[in-house]
Amino acid sequence: MWLAVAAATALSALLGTIAADLRWLAALGAHIVQHGTIPDFVPFASAASDGWPNVPVLGELVIHALDSVAADRGLLLAQVAAVAVAFTLVALDMRGARAAESGSLLALLLLIPSTVTSLALIRAQLFSLALFPLLVLLLRREARDPSRLVWLVPPLIALWCNLHGGVLVGVAVAFSYLLLERGRREPRVALGVAGASLVALFATPALWRTGTYFAGVLDNEAAQRGVGLWRPVSLHSGFDLAFIVCGLVLAIAALRSRPRLWEVAALAGLAVLTGLAARGEVWFALFAATPAACGIGGGRVRRPQLLRPALVVLIGLSVWGLVRGPADPAAGDRVLRRALAEAGDTPVLATDLLAEQVALAGGQIWLGNPIDAFERRDQQLYLDWAEGRPSGDAALDKVPRAVLVSPRSGAGRRLADNPAFSPIAADDDAVLYVRRPTSDAP
Repeated sequence: MWLAVAAATALSALLGTIAADLRWLAALGAHIVQHGTIPDFVPFASAASDGWPNVPVLGELVIHALDSVAADRGLLLAQVAAVAVAFTLVALDMRGARAAESGSLLALLLLIPSTVTSLALIRAQLFSLALFPLLVLLLRREARDPSRLVWLVPPLIALWCNLHGGVLVGVAVAFSYLLLERGRREPRVALGVAGASLVALFATPALWRTGTYFAGVLDNEAAQRGVGLWRPVSLHSGFDLAFIVCGLVLAIAALRSRPRLWEVAALAGLAVLTGLAARGEVWFALFAATPAACGIGGGRVRRPQLLRPALVVLIGLSVWGLVRGPADPAAGDRVLRRALAEAGDTPVLATDLLAEQVALAGGQIWLGNPIDAFERRDQQLYLDWAEGRPSGDAALDKVPRAVLVSPRSGAGRRLADNPAFSPIAADDDAVLYVRRPTSDAP
């Protein structure tokens, strides 16, 4: 069982890749530390964002601290730690459920391909990656042996909501337990914990405006279009196919174990979430793993003589991956410095990952993550441009000079044919375009 935990951790260290929806947290954290105040706008963007309820402030400060101390390696370390914590908590949950060792091992092995993108891609959800299994472990322990420890749910929710918006998934799962399981035994306790959890959800610097923040996260233009983090599960994606196959096995095994009503409800809700957006895959798989281990059954696993050497090798691979650092499919230093120099005090129009890179380097962008902070019409225009739609060309008018794009993006392909811009610097992952003087344009 622990071999599977070590394998997942090593995989995260070796495949760790900086992705979009991460560096903007570090950029905002840097602003908070430098100015000593929490902004209610996006300080590194020129598009209007006044009045934005800034909720994940603790997450911004943590990511800023990691980036300040160890740069990209610090971010990879956080991701690897989150993966190690997640799989360890799932293994402990299986042990608490008295799942057979062979069933636990198989379920954990199925969990790896089911969640491989979440293990490898370093995003803001790394906080939820550790906290979701912790909440589930607590809820299942309470389902088996009810105690006062259920009152740990509200402070856990309070911590989580200051780190990442994935807390909403945790709240939904917690309410499934409180209303369908604990409420039948101790209705007063269940209602008390549920009420306290709702209050805890608003224990952020935004206070009562926290609800507005979450509404924006769920209703932003990317979520409505199903792009980026909100893309649906696709049969054309190898990673999604791996989830479908392994997730289906986990689901069948979980139902075979005859889970409690609240677990069935939670599984159904997570399945619906996954059907709407692929980002729900990891939560479904993590929740299904323990009942699946119980449903698979089996006996003890005979420990091979090479178990300890294998653990040593996997730990060594994890350390090597951390020392090497993560993959970073963003602009190289030369292109980034040139972009900042060309833009000067003016904003850069950039695709998502590159925009966050510019922001963290101290530059200005027109618009980027967190996209929900901006006005709807600007969100629409930015996504039209990023997707290479003709209607997005108007976004080019928002910047006087510099545009930074991934050559493989829709924006990059369309900009290559735009005579008003010329490329002046490029590497494998980024191309810097500048606006031609009017007299030079064909």
